Amino acid sequence: MTRWFVYLLECRDGSIYTGIATDVERRYAMHLAGKGARYTRSRPPQRLLASFEFGDRAEASRVEYAVKQLDPAQKRALCATLLWPGAIAAKRYGADESAD
Repeated sequence: MTRWFVYLLECRDGSIYTGIATDVERRYAMHLAGKGARYTRSRPPQRLLASFEFGDRAEASRVEYAVKQLDPAQKRALCATLLWPGAIAAKRYGADESAD
């Protein structure tokens, strides 16, 4: 079973990029090399803020979408507290946070 991760990068301009990957280190290296997303090609990343593991791509994509809806301060708080972002997706989609 492939593990998927939601990750957040801080870019040089102070913005925060959110993405999904199966190998966060490899994907971060791609961003650094200018071969990542269009967003990070124009705003190079300076550090990885956090990554969160999920069991499948669908769940990671739902959480990625929910995290992208947050403002930058909320994203930084998410990274600082390492709050599990599944709680954000559960609230957005009306799911039970404790469900497996």
